[in-house]
Amino acid sequence: MDWDKLRIFHAVADAGSLTHAGEVLHLSQSAVSRQIRALEEVLNTTLFHRHARGLILTEQGELLHDATKSMARRVDTATARIKDSEEEVFGELRVTTTTGFGSLWLAPRLPALFEKYPDLKIDLILDERVLNLPMREADLAIRMKEPSQADLIRKRLFAVRMRLFASPDYLAKNGTPKRLSDIGQHRLICQNTTSAQVSAGAYMVQELMAYDSPSLLTINNYFGVLQAVLNNLGIGVLPDYIIEDFPTMVRVLPEFESAEVPVFLAYPEELRQSKRIHAFRDFLIEELSTYRQRQREEDAALAQA
Repeated sequence: MDWDKLRIFHAVADAGSLTHAGEVLHLSQSAVSRQIRALEEVLNTTLFHRHARGLILTEQGELLHDATKSMARRVDTATARIKDSEEEVFGELRVTTTTGFGSLWLAPRLPALFEKYPDLKIDLILDERVLNLPMREADLAIRMKEPSQADLIRKRLFAVRMRLFASPDYLAKNGTPKRLSDIGQHRLICQNTTSAQVSAGAYMVQELMAYDSPSLLTINNYFGVLQAVLNNLGIGVLPDYIIEDFPTMVRVLPEFESAEVPVFLAYPEELRQSKRIHAFRDFLIEELSTYRQRQREEDAALAQA
């Protein structure tokens, strides 16, 4: 089969328009149309339904588009591996992680990565969904659960615990709880138990809600919970990694915390040799090593207090 015709078909299927596909491919609309007709003749089928608003794939077109998407991903992977030089790190790296970890811990540390590799392009995808790495929805993932997808290289990075935090101003005004039952006298700020989150956090919230706090604020991600706590609205359930960048926050009821939540790094086996993957992985490990050391020091100081 003519690879050029397949390339043009794929562009038309993605664009939903002969004109838009032609702009992407730098071809005239008539040239694109001729190639599509020729492909339909070779396959003896109709690939698109044509209507006033554009083109819609037929059932046969959908089957072919699935195949060309897989081909395009493979070509992208091969291109990335070819472009990875022996000494330089450049090009795009698509990294996916949760909204909380990505916005509160990872993004503030990226300047150090860009300073070392100024030609690197990071596409940071913050999503609670687990993207499909083998299908190249992303190149690398940082998840709060060991990935179950096949053909992935996995590395456990560290563990997170959910803890209770409040601002000094809130505690000065409303008092500091001395025991868990005192939570019933404070406004609780947390993720809704129906939101996508780690199970350890959900169990912790369910236990806290049993104390019938007079006021409750639920938000669907930890970034929102943090902002509410910083603005003196109540006691928040937050991952322990936030405290390093917000040292004025006060940990409440330090004996109460969630079970460990393992954090894993994962990427496709086929990207094992990628210099971009290596650079990001090494950066992450170095940053986490520094973070863990500070966390141990802070926990030790708290235990002596």
